Amino acid sequence: MNIDEISLDVIIPSYRPGVKFLKLVNGLGKQDHPVNKLIIMNTDEREMSREILDELNRLNEEKSSSLFGKIELHHISKAEFDHAFTRAKGVEYSKAEAFLCMTDDAVPCDERLISELLESLYGDEKIAEAYGRQLPLEDTDYAERFTRDFNYPDTSFIKSESDIEKYGIKTYFASNVCCMYKRDIYDSLGGFSGPAIFNEDMVYAAAVIKNGYKIAYCAEARVLHAHSYTAKQQLKRNFDLGVSQAMHREIFDEVPSEGEGIRLVISTMKYLIGIRKYYLIPKLVIQSGSKFIGYRLGKAYERLPDWMIMKLAMNTSFAKSRLLKSREDKKL
Repeated sequence: MNIDEISLDVIIPSYRPGVKFLKLVNGLGKQDHPVNKLIIMNTDEREMSREILDELNRLNEEKSSSLFGKIELHHISKAEFDHAFTRAKGVEYSKAEAFLCMTDDAVPCDERLISELLESLYGDEKIAEAYGRQLPLEDTDYAERFTRDFNYPDTSFIKSESDIEKYGIKTYFASNVCCMYKRDIYDSLGGFSGPAIFNEDMVYAAAVIKNGYKIAYCAEARVLHAHSYTAKQQLKRNFDLGVSQAMHREIFDEVPSEGEGIRLVISTMKYLIGIRKYYLIPKLVIQSGSKFIGYRLGKAYERLPDWMIMKLAMNTSFAKSRLLKSREDKKL
């Protein structure tokens, strides 16, 4: 198949988008494979600054812009947001053969991002999705830099059901920070499964693998993306992760995540020792402990009181409107 002829839409959920978002949008406008439509699913219209809105309007209305007439901006409320619904709604606005999901803080490293992903995605008819490599920012700390290398190596590969013994839980790993999908396979598998407080990409990836399709990791498709979370933020983020896995026990109980997490911690500690950054080890221990505690509490969220769930959840709107409401409904 000639990838030059494939129509491609980009879907970006946004919330309080800033400078990185504008870099992302401008980077998409410079791609050597044109974007057919840029679909932005923004949470809470009041949270989008006038500066961002004006720039989107300019790019969409100026005939000299590479994104002229291609930007669609859709607003949803905080109560409506969840990771599956928001992206699935964006896909509904797309009629392209393939679509690329990105987050609003992932910046393309070059103009080949889309082309590289398309080549990976259409390199085999059984490949359903292809995700890119995430590189750290200049100010990213050492541990987070190592995590990026650990999860996103410099060599591409393809995963299928036969690799579960080799990769374990990472067989289902395909991050929507930068992941491209074939629309026909996406539709046949039912799309992103919701409601989802987090982890919609892994839930879909599991469906891909279980239905005999493949996932491609494309190391040549690169974006700048990293986070510097506090221990409290790590706890909350991993609480949401644990909740998502508890909501899909049919997937994650078969291939538990704890072993991969432990391997990452041990590998990171060895890395820090190897580069003589011993003073960073206590921070790593605290961060890792926060992740584990948050994750285990999330897995057990059904046994926690309402007030604790609201304290622990990062996505509090989802926790209130879905998790707590479902409890109320069961009581009726």
